[in-house]
Amino acid sequence: MVKIRLTRMGSHKKPFYRIIVADARARRDGPFVEIIGTYDPKKEPSDIKVDMERAKYWINCGAQPTDTVKKLLQKAGM
Repeated sequence: MVKIRLTRMGSHKKPFYRIIVADARARRDGPFVEIIGTYDPKKEPSDIKVDMERAKYWINCGAQPTDTVKKLLQKAGM
């Protein structure tokens, strides 16, 4: 199964996340299929950038977004 989820980037106490498409069995920061966006919670307001076409494509192909990513996609306008 393929999931759309977050992977953590950035340094200590300065998190920055990529929204990725990855195999559900892969570890959090492990191998992925594609990067479809970014999320920066430290900015005010938080910065969410998502390639909506690719997100829709992967969801139509059967990819399951995690709960957090689902909320981020809704905030981004999907």
